[in-house]
Amino acid sequence: MAKNGKRGPGPAELSAFCSQVALMLGSGMALYDGMEALANAAKGSPEYPLYESVSAGVTETGSLHEALKRDGSWPAYLVEMAAIGERTGRLEEVMNGLAEYYEREGRIRRAIVSAITYPVVLGVMMLLIVLVMILMVLPVFRRVLGSMGVAMTASGEMMMQIGVNTGWIVLALVGLVVLAVLVCVILMRTNAREKTLNFLKNLFPPLRRITNRLASSRVASVLSMMLSGGFPLEEALEMVPSVLPDQAAANEVGAIRDKMNSGTSFADAVSESKLFDPLHARMIRMGVEAGREDQVMAKIAATYEEDVEDGIAGLVSIIEPTLVALLSIVIGAVLLSVMLPMAGIISSIV
Repeated sequence: MAKNGKRGPGPAELSAFCSQVALMLGSGMALYDGMEALANAAKGSPEYPLYESVSAGVTETGSLHEALKRDGSWPAYLVEMAAIGERTGRLEEVMNGLAEYYEREGRIRRAIVSAITYPVVLGVMMLLIVLVMILMVLPVFRRVLGSMGVAMTASGEMMMQIGVNTGWIVLALVGLVVLAVLVCVILMRTNAREKTLNFLKNLFPPLRRITNRLASSRVASVLSMMLSGGFPLEEALEMVPSVLPDQAAANEVGAIRDKMNSGTSFADAVSESKLFDPLHARMIRMGVEAGREDQVMAKIAATYEEDVEDGIAGLVSIIEPTLVALLSIVIGAVLLSVMLPMAGIISSIV
């Protein structure tokens, strides 16, 4: 979401835009000619108004940063990185780095959406199946017993009632879970995002680990990109909080910056923080000593990104069979509560 509240482009569109700008700059085209060509190529697509606005801004101001900032639909991080690229004369390299960054963001976002969507769909299926069992299947069995001219025994009636009650209880529980998930998804898109995320992290430890890994990946990715662009480490750290998923991670980065301002080295400040594992903190220390901080950060970012994707996949692999097993147990319990009394009545008749 852009700063002005307008709906901005998603990670895929941002990655494509940055790639095209980098390609245009690499070919030697003037910035305003390249943006005009990008806008013309995007005619008829949903991105055309954005490209056209940026093209007009570049033609008027001669600056990609000013054009993006004036449009107001682009992420603050992209806008600031464009300013850095123009100021350092490495706009092409910055745009290539941003294209990779937003491509990674897109993969992570798709994994998160998949992890949320599939359990919700299974939960809705459970609701529908249990509801059909209670409202349609059980009444049919009762009518069948009535048409046979036999009375339900006390034990059979009790078992059937237990089955009905079990179905309603499971129906209520699953409904509450599905509703809670939908409410959380909505809250994550509002100003209550931070409180909602903290609540979920405290409630589900695996989610806390995934969120921490995501924050570490973004910190390493941004630092790698900015350091490779020749940007000072202190100023690079000032840019990091704008792309972090929660305030706790931003506070950790702020603590690192404060320690550096008080005379602590970057490697020591990182080692004392909770952003990186001890192994990766040692890697950062070696990278600093070798003058290859950007390469080490890129490697760490890729490692944590893989951890995030594996963690999400692990959550899905746990939730999916659990829901399927629960659905099978509930349906089996409801059916048995009907079939056993009915079988008893049929055997007594025979």
